[in-house]
Amino acid sequence: MTTEIKAPTYPESVQEGTLVTWHKKVGEHIDRDELLADIETDKVVLEVPSPESGVLKEILKSEGDIVLSSEVIARLDQQADRVEPKIEVVADNKLAADFQEKELIINPAARKLAAEKEIDLSLVTGTGRDGRITKEDVVKFSLSINKSVEHVEISQSAKEPQLQGERQDRRVPMTRMRARIAERLLAVKQETAMLTTFNEVDMSALMNLRKEFQEEFTKAHNGTKLGFMGLFVKASVEALKRFPIVNASIDGTDIVYHGYQDIGVAVSTERGLVVPILRNAENLSIAEIEMNISSLAMKARDSKLSIEEMSGGTFTITNGGIYGSLLSTPILNPPQSAILGMHAIQERPISVAGEVCVRPMMNLALSYDHRLVDGKDAVKFLVCIKQLIENPSKILLEI
Repeated sequence: MTTEIKAPTYPESVQEGTLVTWHKKVGEHIDRDELLADIETDKVVLEVPSPESGVLKEILKSEGDIVLSSEVIARLDQQADRVEPKIEVVADNKLAADFQEKELIINPAARKLAAEKEIDLSLVTGTGRDGRITKEDVVKFSLSINKSVEHVEISQSAKEPQLQGERQDRRVPMTRMRARIAERLLAVKQETAMLTTFNEVDMSALMNLRKEFQEEFTKAHNGTKLGFMGLFVKASVEALKRFPIVNASIDGTDIVYHGYQDIGVAVSTERGLVVPILRNAENLSIAEIEMNISSLAMKARDSKLSIEEMSGGTFTITNGGIYGSLLSTPILNPPQSAILGMHAIQERPISVAGEVCVRPMMNLALSYDHRLVDGKDAVKFLVCIKQLIENPSKILLEI
């Protein structure tokens, strides 16, 4: 019996994808729900699992091909007998048994990463339960190889002098996600009247609050730590309630006022910047916000985000401070009308009640679409966030 293997059904916002990786070859046995292929769309990488067990009979789409929604990409033969891999008989039967056992206890994520990096899993030592090879084991093995190669290259370069004037370029095609990011960023500059206003915030009160209650907070919420982002999300929610125009968007000649606060939190990944969404952030506690951010960030870095988790959003927060940025101009995430940029905390002398003192200060930036948001509202919105952060009790009291 032949079964068709189809690409996932894309949402309306996604027209097509690119098949980037096949994890199986024609003739190989596949278990039900085992990972077969990866399809990269404008927003996320979608995994294609096998609908049934069998042998991969035919591949209809090659790596690099365009794949439409629900398009057939391969065919599976369910009746074909499974061909078990043969293991050579060695002098030590225990060694052969151990090798076979190791083959059977490899995490799918580890197998996928090893295939991408062309790593022989028989050389990797498993540290998981019962000797299971985990993704972390593959990462460590890869790093050790890179260090060895780097050492060899350095040694060779010391012995073999570089040819004078030798210059090389390496040309690779953009990934679909990177091309889409480039397209959207250029469109923002051309299609919006983007402007940025700046302010600074004294982080003393927030840092003291975090220091005083971190241990108690962590115990009360199953290990979830109290971070700055959770409080900035809550402050943004309060500010958006007071300035609904900043939470609105333009649709043709209409202004759409959103009666909820769906906050996007920018996350940097190897494939580019993605913005998962905290739905109805106005109804979430600080602990729930922190837990959701942690979960979404982990999914983003593992390319596990669904398109639904990245769609929509009424306001975005990005934190360049974690990379050391002191000041930047964040770019709008359309159709949203504003984005808040956080930056690195730096101790600076400031005047407090007529006296100079050193305080931990953070620069804030608010980029906004001037077609919809007036400068006065943008400035007052950012001042509101500053006041809430400098007096965290106001966030809890909603004043």
